[in-house]
Amino acid sequence: MNFRLGLQGRFMLAILAGLLVVGGLAATLWQRQTRAFAEMAQVSSETVHELTFDALERRGRLLASDLSLQLVNPMYFVDLEQIAERAAAAGRQPGVSSVLVFDDQLRIVHDGTPAVLRYGERIRDNREKPGSEVQVQWGDGVMEVRTAIMLADDVIGGLRITFDLAGVQVQQRTAQQRLAERQAAATATYRIWLAGLLGLLGLLGVVVSWLVSRGLVAPIRVLADAARDIEAGRYRQIQLASSRNDEMGELIRSFARMADGVEKHEREVRRIAYTDSLTGLPNRLALRELLDIKLLAQSAGGRALVLMFIDLDDFKRVNDTMGHEAGDRVLIQLADRIREHAGKAAGVAVQVARFGGDEFVAVMECDEPRLRAARVADAIIDALLAPVRLRGREQFLGASIGITVFPDDARSASQLIKNGDIAMYQAKLAGKNCYRFYSRALDDAMADRVQLEHDLRGALERDELKLYYQPVVSTNDHTLCGVEALLRWEHPARGLLMPAEFIDVAEQGGLISTIGAYALTRACGDMATLSGPHAAPDLFVSVNVSARQMRSGDLVGHVASALAASGLTPTRLRLELTETAVLSDETLAISQFTRLRATGVRVWLDDFGTGFSGLSHLRRVPVDGVKIDRSFVADLLDDPDDVALTSAIIALAHSLGIGVVAEGVEDLEQLRVLSEHGCEMVQGFLIAKAMPLSMLRDWIAHRAALGV
Repeated sequence: MNFRLGLQGRFMLAILAGLLVVGGLAATLWQRQTRAFAEMAQVSSETVHELTFDALERRGRLLASDLSLQLVNPMYFVDLEQIAERAAAAGRQPGVSSVLVFDDQLRIVHDGTPAVLRYGERIRDNREKPGSEVQVQWGDGVMEVRTAIMLADDVIGGLRITFDLAGVQVQQRTAQQRLAERQAAATATYRIWLAGLLGLLGLLGVVVSWLVSRGLVAPIRVLADAARDIEAGRYRQIQLASSRNDEMGELIRSFARMADGVEKHEREVRRIAYTDSLTGLPNRLALRELLDIKLLAQSAGGRALVLMFIDLDDFKRVNDTMGHEAGDRVLIQLADRIREHAGKAAGVAVQVARFGGDEFVAVMECDEPRLRAARVADAIIDALLAPVRLRGREQFLGASIGITVFPDDARSASQLIKNGDIAMYQAKLAGKNCYRFYSRALDDAMADRVQLEHDLRGALERDELKLYYQPVVSTNDHTLCGVEALLRWEHPARGLLMPAEFIDVAEQGGLISTIGAYALTRACGDMATLSGPHAAPDLFVSVNVSARQMRSGDLVGHVASALAASGLTPTRLRLELTETAVLSDETLAISQFTRLRATGVRVWLDDFGTGFSGLSHLRRVPVDGVKIDRSFVADLLDDPDDVALTSAIIALAHSLGIGVVAEGVEDLEQLRVLSEHGCEMVQGFLIAKAMPLSMLRDWIAHRAALGV
């Protein structure tokens, strides 16, 4: 546990430190004051002593001088009565214990007693005769003052006055006691003031601490709590208001305004971050959060959760032909349709999000999830089938929908989205404009497809892609007119794979342009080497071109490069594009075909009749021929409608002056019918299967040997 000293604690420590410093100073001052008082008392005592004894000495000297002058005449005339009177008067002075008057022979004339008991007694001490100056001598508890009684310059006697020091000492002690009492009173007063000052400082510290706690620390703690609430996004818990007119009040009000601003800003940022700017629907991030919340709620039990992955069919065609701005308007309209019709068909709340590009996701909680999901999917598909009018033209789109259910299919949001994507892709493979439910088998199929795409990426480097050639012959004399180059993949584990097994993978994986360029270059090179004694010099080779190759814009350049590298005559190269590929971008097709045909390359429409074929398209698009799809040829003998359609295609082509080839011819009767209706060329198993270049040479040589 980390101990944190707060602002109030620091302030209290500062106040305590200040009080300790002041207390220390006060203690030092008190010690110095006590010492000063003691020294003062000592000095005062000495001063009182000196003053008292100095005054006594002065009084004694003065008394002795006055008495010596008063006794001059009585001593001269030996007037004992006057001597006694004056000595008694002096003896009555305060502090005088005895007065002794003696003559010049040191005989006592008066001893201060009424009977003068010691009269005539000689003073027996070793002291010299008193001189003219007053002499003071201190003894044990007494002060003696001696002086001579002089008549002019002659000493006629002397006197000695003894002072008792007991009274003086009492006065001294009394004065010292009074001084001590005053010092004690001053000390007590000083102590009281000092204690009061310290108490006042302590009280001031407590008051200041309380004011700081209430006016500074408490608001800061409130702001800190508010900051934590802002950090956690708990804006509703923040209650900041203050009527204070000081800086702290302004800070609290500013913080409240800041919290409101942060909340508004976060709402706006969240709206931007979680909303698709084009359609106004929740975006992928919002979808993930929604799924996490719903899955967490579903873990406790409840209704099933359905996720529908919706992908618009052929939306790229709108962007490519009309521009992204037009595509955005289409997305807005279709998003509104999905949201409206999904909610009506479901009967429960449906949340629709834009997953990205032309992909949408619908999520709903319901009972009977598969039945209700199928109903919603049908409603969405029907709604999207309605044309979108844009720039005076109607655009027809559809949708492929993948459906997955929680908890049957997945346990996490990521797995749900993945499963929905897999199911949607299966709907694409099923022909688009439909829906598919996710199943475990789809996972295996997708894993297999992913592995196939991975293998396909290295197939060219490993030289696993091969070209097989199927002969195309004339229906009149069965002579060889040309060959169609057909791609095969010699997979190391799966064996020989037909185009139907991997071309779509190449399309989806973005590999078709590379593979197409390889097939074009290899076919031109092989055809250039096929010339010989058994092969006609004008044999053509047909190479299939995908819509992606055409839309790449480099098709003309690739063709020119392949022809230049192989030396093949341009008139011997035929490019075959499906009718639907051409119709997906008719303007681009016209431009590309015109440039190709100008070089001598021939352009044919493959699988003609399976799309929206018509005279208008054939008149606008510059092509040299059409190939009748094998689906018509297969039922040519059994279905009168196919005979009618086939004859109509042949007649239509002839009316435009272009050639016709029928593929998938497998028996003589089919060949006969086609020949009767004017079809010029055919190919199929009746003639020969597709074969490698080496076998094609042998096949041509064998026909030459037979005279065909």
